[in-house]
Amino acid sequence: MAETKTVHSPLVTYFSMLSLLTLCPPFVILLWYTMVHADGSVCQTWDYLKQHGLQGFINIWPRPTAIAWKIIACYAAFEAALQLLLPGKEVEGPISPEGNRPVYKANGVAAYVVTLVTYLSLWWFGIFNPSIVYDNLGEIFSALIFGSLVFCVFLYIKGHLAPSSTDSGSSGNMIIDFYWGLELYPRIGKNFDIKVFTNCRFGMMSWAVLALTYCIKQYEQNGKVADSMLVNTILMLVYVTKFFWWEAGYWNTMDIAHDRAGFYICWGCLVWVPSVYTSPGMYLVNHPVNLGLQLALYILAAGILSIYVNYDCDRQRQEFRRTDGKSFVWGRLPSKIVASYTTTSGQKKISLLLTSGWWGLSRHFHYVPEILAAFFWTVPALFNHFLPYFYVIFLTILLFDRAKRDDDRCRSKYGKYWKLYCEKVRYRIVPGIY
Repeated sequence: MAETKTVHSPLVTYFSMLSLLTLCPPFVILLWYTMVHADGSVCQTWDYLKQHGLQGFINIWPRPTAIAWKIIACYAAFEAALQLLLPGKEVEGPISPEGNRPVYKANGVAAYVVTLVTYLSLWWFGIFNPSIVYDNLGEIFSALIFGSLVFCVFLYIKGHLAPSSTDSGSSGNMIIDFYWGLELYPRIGKNFDIKVFTNCRFGMMSWAVLALTYCIKQYEQNGKVADSMLVNTILMLVYVTKFFWWEAGYWNTMDIAHDRAGFYICWGCLVWVPSVYTSPGMYLVNHPVNLGLQLALYILAAGILSIYVNYDCDRQRQEFRRTDGKSFVWGRLPSKIVASYTTTSGQKKISLLLTSGWWGLSRHFHYVPEILAAFFWTVPALFNHFLPYFYVIFLTILLFDRAKRDDDRCRSKYGKYWKLYCEKVRYRIVPGIY
């Protein structure tokens, strides 16, 4: 078994884990309460808490209900069944530090289409009203908070007792193991990949489902959908569609290929994505803004362009890797660095580092259009309240931290070749600035 290397120092790990455990669950509930019951106003929630103290906070925390558990269970079972049963091409992931190469079934687009068509059909034919999800949102988030914690305990026990591959191991510290995870590719049986389920089929899929839910709720409430909500919903759906179209590429990213399945990533995908990532739409349900056709179209176009550039960055690198560096980048042969490295099992491997196209502008340029896209699907809320912009701020911090972690990992992996790469591509994220 490989020994776990901590991503940050133990002190940072302890601090971030304690912060996540103690601050994130109440934040999710306060975010929901403020958006739905306090007019989106942080000041209103603050005044309420100042007046009623801890007991006031306990009073607004919804208890998980039978209907909340039922909704989560039906959704999770449906997505798990689609992941297992829908046909899809076999796709190989990158070679792991232990020299393993995971194999996935690429059926994300099919699962996405089936999920949205099923959800809309249930509403259209009067079988299930998505408004029920919105009306029980607090209880659902509360159930997810506790249920996901139990799930992370299961991952911790499984990692110790029944790891799925040699890409697993302990740091010797229980807190760090629970937080960062023990297994890189945990599976149930041979075919059910847990990280594909938590990250893609539960987390990202819930983003699209909730975006539609908020739109339908506003329609049911007001008899119409404001252009601000339409822009928000369309951009979120375009982004999630892009994600599933490119899902096989996502399996090469840090989330899947380098971050182990622990509290940090799994709790985040099961709780933080459905609550925080969808929050601009949650706000707009009760705060419809009339943008006017011209402004709505400008925001929509800017958002779609950002999502396209984000997609094209990933596509460019994927194509470069697929063709072994022989694909054209912006109409010419790419410039690259041939880097060799050694796996933990002692095997010599070669990687190609792309230094032209989008990847010549900065080492993580794809994060720029991703942050801009998040801004454009939030800006229809305008600027009456700060809270809808929390996701944009959070995403910026997350991606800047991820870029630093990725740089540190690559420096350790490639050594002198990474130094050469950084000399050629000087900026980490924002060309000319950072």
